[in-house]
Amino acid sequence: MNQIYTVTGMTCGSCKASVEEALTNLSDVEEAVVDLTTSQVVLELSGNISVEKLQEALSDKYTISEKKRVVQPKEKSELKQLFPLFLIFGYIIIASFLLNYKPWGVNSFMLDFMGLFYIVFSFFKLLDLKGFPQSFRMYDPLAKVMPIYSWIYPFIEVALGIMFLMRIEIPLALVVTLIVLGITTIGVTKTLFDKKSIQCACLGTALRLPMTKATFIENSIMIVMAIIMLINLN
Repeated sequence: MNQIYTVTGMTCGSCKASVEEALTNLSDVEEAVVDLTTSQVVLELSGNISVEKLQEALSDKYTISEKKRVVQPKEKSELKQLFPLFLIFGYIIIASFLLNYKPWGVNSFMLDFMGLFYIVFSFFKLLDLKGFPQSFRMYDPLAKVMPIYSWIYPFIEVALGIMFLMRIEIPLALVVTLIVLGITTIGVTKTLFDKKSIQCACLGTALRLPMTKATFIENSIMIVMAIIMLINLN
């Protein structure tokens, strides 16, 4: 069986040869191969041998220890990673419903949903205005060719949120929504097809969310609402 150890104190090829020879002379060691660059030695053992016995075979100049195995933390499931996004979406839906349940109005519900969506999501982006543009440029086509767009995008969301909530120039806000989210959705779709593992910037950098189908669905919901609203306005 093979076992990896760390040996400190080796500085040259002579040290390497000395350690290999000393360890190979042990009865339970069939072969010893030292890697100076990593200060590690791989031992092919015929039986169990203690670190103390290995140390006794070496000069006091060298210290040998068993390499510690690093336990990799388990990755969170996609559902757990996206929980903050689902939670925020849930709050926006509930708030929009409470604002419009008496009397109930579908159009008003969608306008408030879109307005709250933009305000809440822009808030998270503005928490780290320096970090957001870099993440956004990873997948948004327009931000890639026009970096300034990634800097003003959170403020576009703020403006759109106010327009929807205050019922200001709704047709214009809907058209801008289709253009802005349409461009982003193209980038999201390409990223998903390419199976790239990148961070989604929809909630800025404060919450590290992976780019998933949920991001595509989130944008698609807003686009569908905007189309429905434009049809209802005509």
